[in-house]
Order: sequence, then structure tokens, then C-alpha cells
Amino acid sequence: MVGCKPVATPLVVNEKFQREDGSGDADESVYRSLVRSLLYLTATRPDIMYVASLLSRLMHKPTYIHYGAAKRILRYIQGRLDFGIMYERNVEPKLYGFCNSDWGGSVDNLKSTSGYTFTLGTGVFFWASKKQKSIALSTAEAEYVSASIATS
Repeated sequence: MVGCKPVATPLVVNEKFQREDGSGDADESVYRSLVRSLLYLTATRPDIMYVASLLSRLMHKPTYIHYGAAKRILRYIQGRLDFGIMYERNVEPKLYGFCNSDWGGSVDNLKSTSGYTFTLGTGVFFWASKKQKSIALSTAEAEYVSASIATS
């Protein structure tokens, strides 16, 4: 990645992936290895969890667009090596939970993706990003399902 310019976000804003996008097939073994490494990195970098989980859904027959998105995450990480989870001592442990969803984010089947995170004190101790099981008919329904998944 020498000479690559860091980017501000791990994913292009409002970018939607399709299984068949017409850009040609990328090397599956290289793509799978890269996505596995990104998923391993999410243990300390929850900021890339959403896009890493999106790309992991496309492990079978990845395209050049999917591979380019995975390389974009590497450029994002390159510019933010000081990001990560920080745990501090002597902080009052308050539990906070956050959740969100993208309504109809999957172009292939129109299912939404829910994301949630929980913090205790200064550090995040649990986070996830999952595709919802049903198709939401509105943003309010997608958010309600997301909140339901997070609380369960």
C-alpha cells in the first residue's frame, strides 16, 4: 500500500453492493484472505465492522468492485492507525447501547442491516452488524427491528 492516499471513510457514502455488478470476477482466494483479515481486525476496530460484514456476504464470486471496496478499507486503516478501543481505569461504569439500521440496504433482496454497540465506561465491549431476517416496509420498521435485535 505504499503511495496510496488514505481515505476519510471505510466505505463510499451510499454505496450499495450487488452480487452481479458487471465489473468482472476478482481472484476469490485473494479476496477471501483479505476479508478474513479485515474480520479479524474488527476485534479492535469496530469502525470497520459494517463494511467488513457487507463484504463477507460476497465471498462467493467477488467482483472487482468488491475487491476495490476491500482495498479502500486498507487505505482507511492506513490513515487511522491511532484509532481503536481504549479502556481507561477509574471511570464510572455506565452502560450505554446504540443501534441503527439502513433501510433496504441490500440491493439483491432489499433487506436492511442492523448495527449495534454497547459500551461500559470508556470502552466498547460488544458490537455487531447483521442483516435483518425480514424485509422492512419503512425506515421506522427497520429501526424498530434493529432496536429489538439489540435489546435481545
